[in-house]
Amino acid sequence: MKKSIVIALAMMGISACSNQNVLTEEVATYSSPKNIIMVVGDGMGPAYITAYRYYRDNLNTANVEQTVFDRHLVGSSSTYPALVSGYVTDSAAGATALSAGVKSYNGAIGVDVNKKPVETVLEFAKKLGKKTGVVVTSQINHATPASYLSHNESRQNYNEIADSYYDEKLNGLFKMDVMLGGGWKYFLREDRQLVDEFKSAGFQYIDKYQQLDTIESNQPVIGLFADVGLPWALDDVIPNRLSVMAKAAVKQLDNENGFFLLVEASQVDWGGHSNDIVAAMGEMDDLAKTLEYFEQYVKNNPDTLVVVTADHSTGGLTIGANGTYEWKPETLKIMKHSPKFIANKLTDEEVTAESTQLLFNFELTDEELTSLRMIKQHTQIESKEADDKGNPYKDKDASQVNTELYNAIKLIADQRTNTGWTTSAHTAIDVPVFAFGSHSKEFIGLNNNIDIANKIFTLLGK
Repeated sequence: MKKSIVIALAMMGISACSNQNVLTEEVATYSSPKNIIMVVGDGMGPAYITAYRYYRDNLNTANVEQTVFDRHLVGSSSTYPALVSGYVTDSAAGATALSAGVKSYNGAIGVDVNKKPVETVLEFAKKLGKKTGVVVTSQINHATPASYLSHNESRQNYNEIADSYYDEKLNGLFKMDVMLGGGWKYFLREDRQLVDEFKSAGFQYIDKYQQLDTIESNQPVIGLFADVGLPWALDDVIPNRLSVMAKAAVKQLDNENGFFLLVEASQVDWGGHSNDIVAAMGEMDDLAKTLEYFEQYVKNNPDTLVVVTADHSTGGLTIGANGTYEWKPETLKIMKHSPKFIANKLTDEEVTAESTQLLFNFELTDEELTSLRMIKQHTQIESKEADDKGNPYKDKDASQVNTELYNAIKLIADQRTNTGWTTSAHTAIDVPVFAFGSHSKEFIGLNNNIDIANKIFTLLGK
């Protein structure tokens, strides 16, 4: 009961007077954090936090158990960008706010509304002599990590951003000591072999998760494990790959001067864009396992601050839809593969009761089986032009069949769980803020997204 009251007060903002007393007392008692870990759940609006709680609930107990998110909820944050872009942010403007404490336009990477570079908390930490790193499940030059490491007028300039990781230095030094995620497409190009350049500059390069256990300490590392973004958590070669990468990064960065680490659960957002509740809960579970590791790290290193938030919410996720008072995550708990993985298999295989039971890990109804079979049987679509024989139809290609199967599989999951979506894009709602460790009380209450970076700047001594 006491904890519920504390959380409720935090979400209401608490009174300015009492909050100031708490913060003043803490700052006076403790020094600034030695290590700062910034965690971004891309697209992770409040509905994802609640859905994950029910997803993880033990049905054999009377109560709904808390998750790692619930244990560290301290407040919320607005997400709107510079008003030139309205009230709905994209990931670039959202990350620029979180990294530099500056409102900018949608698409901006570490620049203000005038397209001028703005210093980020990672860059400032590096100037202080701290080690720095980024760990993401997207490509490492995607919007969020780029907004901490680079400055570009457009998030779409992926090659330019990748180049800047090597070309743009601080006092002759690389900005980062660790980079882990995807991105072969951008760092192993015909026009420029950035991986070779990093290796020549003293970086270790790895391209398999197993190599994370073999990297040398006190030597910078770039690890790329996919062409673009990593596979969904449910489909990757190791479970909870974000937590595995985060552990390796912390081990690599840990030093007497401290470190700044950005961790992004990038694909919560991708699950929202795809309206894919199965994949989204897999990504949330990977993030939760990562935070549970950080909990233990903070217990052993109390001079560490961990701040967790989202840049925005994606998909307009509704846990309980269609006028029905229920949400049933049991289906999500037993699925072992993502809908995309299942769609890829069924594109090339016959849809049978046996094959689908193996892929879904449960028996489909006759209606569900029929919906999938119809997609495979109806292999023609209406064409704008008739062919030479006057046929107004043309054969679907494999990609069209795959897309239709993917949509049908997601619909099965939505109908079985009673999940709803309002959009395939972002929304403008506030997002939760979580914090634990040294000076975590600084983040209690309602934050503007730029407040988070500015508070970190202050804690770093700027």
